[in-house]
Amino acid sequence: QVQLVESGGGLVQPGGSLRLSCAASGIIFSSYTMGWYRQAPGNQRRELVATISSGSTTYAGSVKGRFTISRDNAKNTVYLQMNSLKPEDTAVYYCSARRFGIAGADYWGQGTQVTVSS
Repeated sequence: QVQLVESGGGLVQPGGSLRLSCAASGIIFSSYTMGWYRQAPGNQRRELVATISSGSTTYAGSVKGRFTISRDNAKNTVYLQMNSLKPEDTAVYYCSARRFGIAGADYWGQGTQVTVSS
């Protein structure tokens, strides 16, 4: 059974930082491209935030330079370090795992809420 379990969300002031973690089980973690998506309040669509494969990372333009995705294959965990947070970063953040292809996900986590507000 595949599980992706996110943690680290919460309430933070504008300009603050948070680090999200996603622990994976039931997959050969190193073989998967891992990613973070987010869904803002009132938005039906999940927006791609960042992905990381064995050799490369990608970022949405809105987070480039502020967010950093990383992975620890020994711990089957992917991280999202979020700095200089803005109110528009408020969303539910979802961890994803994709084995093949260039978009979408085979598996999703349950999501963790990030709220940026003063």
